[in-house]
Amino acid sequence: MGMTMTQKILAKHAGLTSVEAGQLIEAKLDLVLGNDITAPVAITEFDKAGLTQVFDKDKIAIVLDHSVPCKDIKSAQLCAQARDFAKRFDITHFYDVGQMGVEHALIPEKGLAAPGEAIIGADSHTCTYGALGAFSMGSTDMAAGMATGLAWFKVPSAIKVTLTGKFAPYVSGKDVVLHLIGRIGVDGALYKSLEFAGEGVAELTMDDRFTIANMAIEAGAKNGIFPVDDLTREYLQGRVDRPWEAVEPDADAVYDQEVVIDLSTLRPTVALPHLPSNTRTVDEVAGMPIQQVVIGSCTNGRLKDLQESAAILKGRKVAKGVRCIVLPATQQIMMDAMAQGLIQIFIEAGCAVSTPTCGPCLGGHMGVLSNGERAVSTTNRNFVGRMGPTDSEIILASPAVAAASAVAGCIADPAKL
Repeated sequence: MGMTMTQKILAKHAGLTSVEAGQLIEAKLDLVLGNDITAPVAITEFDKAGLTQVFDKDKIAIVLDHSVPCKDIKSAQLCAQARDFAKRFDITHFYDVGQMGVEHALIPEKGLAAPGEAIIGADSHTCTYGALGAFSMGSTDMAAGMATGLAWFKVPSAIKVTLTGKFAPYVSGKDVVLHLIGRIGVDGALYKSLEFAGEGVAELTMDDRFTIANMAIEAGAKNGIFPVDDLTREYLQGRVDRPWEAVEPDADAVYDQEVVIDLSTLRPTVALPHLPSNTRTVDEVAGMPIQQVVIGSCTNGRLKDLQESAAILKGRKVAKGVRCIVLPATQQIMMDAMAQGLIQIFIEAGCAVSTPTCGPCLGGHMGVLSNGERAVSTTNRNFVGRMGPTDSEIILASPAVAAASAVAGCIADPAKL
């Protein structure tokens, strides 16, 4: 029986010639990741277990990003605990304030994820690195992973997502993944791998692929993964200096189902409260009033996202009564945006531009909502109370729709500005 991309990676890391869906395996890890909220939990368990060494200081990454620069005493204490651990074990890839970025943008940028690798992270959106052809997933086993370099997995079955056609104007990867989640539901890929294929993959930029893989978890998937092509190789050049091996699915790989998406038929899509699957096209909900717009996060804080937003905001102003917050995902992205004049465009339009941080995405800081307020956000979740009180609302959207909505003061189609 043939294997999917994910199954091939897991088989290799388990030292097996083949695996099948449902099989329990133990696999070697290429990277173990944590942040300022999750790493301290793992560190506490690591110390409680009496562990005294890590498996490889070069294969652990700790990124302080969720509540940094620290917003209160508790967040400062958590960051201090992570700093102490990184110093104690001389962790190579430790990113603090000033070197920072949102972890799932920073890890690929720094070349810490590559095709064919197996990665776990104590954060659910670790699945982002599937854009590079890696197997990556969120895991609570960070402490054990740091100590042993191993993790157990139940081999997932897969859904094949075949992409065809070409994008219409103002449609992007965010619209693809929202459309997909709207079709199959937030549990439609539960404990499965979303494996992308088809001629339409070539239409996606790397930033589009990162966005789509990032939100695989919002459909319940363990991971999302893309094939490696010339665009992937171009992205990896100059970033990854170690050997890597791309995988392709076998011709007779078994999938639970196939979902076909014609990119040419997609419209800008949003997800209404309070689930990423509660999707509508922008035409269906245009005019809904908003109080805040957030452009950023590990989902849509990359350079292409800022370029698309700035193209719409240039020469325009954020609507009266609306707050627009822009959060470049890494320091490098911020510098690139500055060099291209994007930051000036945002500020002249009336946006607040933040240092790289997760910020309001998880209701931490830098843009928490008040009672009854509604935000359009390029983030990945719109659960009850995610960005503020339980009666506040989040509408998920692409950078283009978010920027157009900031100008219009309501949900807006960027093509109609």
